[in-house]
Amino acid sequence: MAIRALFQVDVGRAKPHRALEYNVQELGLAQEYVPFARRLVEGALAHVEEIDAIIRECATNWSIERMAKTDRNILRMAIYEILYEDDVPGSVSVNEAVELAKLYGDAESSKFVNGILGTVLKKRAPLKAAGGSAAGQERRD
Repeated sequence: MAIRALFQVDVGRAKPHRALEYNVQELGLAQEYVPFARRLVEGALAHVEEIDAIIRECATNWSIERMAKTDRNILRMAIYEILYEDDVPGSVSVNEAVELAKLYGDAESSKFVNGILGTVLKKRAPLKAAGGSAAGQERRD
């Protein structure tokens, strides 16, 4: 649900709260999951400039604008989760992002997303890559 909402905000210029409401209803998301989905969407959007800078740093020879829109938004959500959701292990964030890329992306999306997020874990969240918490780690801009 969160990736669909981020895509609609990015591509369709939907308002975040409208995209969230629509997708909660459209997908029948259980209310217990709505706060986490909302946090992912709002967090990724609040940190989009920082996240996009990280994507640019890790995506050699790819501009944000040239990336598939789906891949770009999967990366934004996953990087937000890796950097700011301390209760989610980095490997889980990466695995879920790869699965989303397989579902919504093209034939190469899952490899692309996996490669970028692997680099993010190594460079930005090494403790989280090892299954620890990213809390207290110094973040570079």
